[in-house]
Amino acid sequence: MTSPLSRPLPAAVFVIVAILIDAIIKYAVEIYLPFHRTIGVLPFLGLFKTYNPGIAFSLLSDTNGWALVGMRLVIVAVVIYLWRKTEPGQTWALLGFALVVAGALGNILDHFIYGHVVDYIRFDIGGRTFPIFNLADSYITVGAVLIFVQEFLFKSPGSGGR
Repeated sequence: MTSPLSRPLPAAVFVIVAILIDAIIKYAVEIYLPFHRTIGVLPFLGLFKTYNPGIAFSLLSDTNGWALVGMRLVIVAVVIYLWRKTEPGQTWALLGFALVVAGALGNILDHFIYGHVVDYIRFDIGGRTFPIFNLADSYITVGAVLIFVQEFLFKSPGSGGR
């Protein structure tokens, strides 16, 4: 079966909708959440607005913001290349690539709008706080897992790959 995400128009619509959802949530976070104060949602989950000038887990936060944007754009280009080389029947990988691209572009958009990435999801488990993240980061993580699952668990035997 051919995945709709193997065709450019449905793939672009999916990515744009995912980016818009991410951007709308971040805009609401900017307007309504207080900075560096936890709003409890569940015993282990809270909303906590903070800013990340770097990449995941604040890595490279000393690096020039535009250098990070350039690095992210190169990564997006590589991911799009791999996405286009993926066979139309590899539904999980195609969805994964779409999510990774949407997440990366969502965080790039933050740099253009705010000058940093807006993070707001906080998990506290067993007295430990997981690094604060956002929906775009979740897209990237889930996308990477889906690509891994497709490549290593659902790949048909004897397929040539990329």
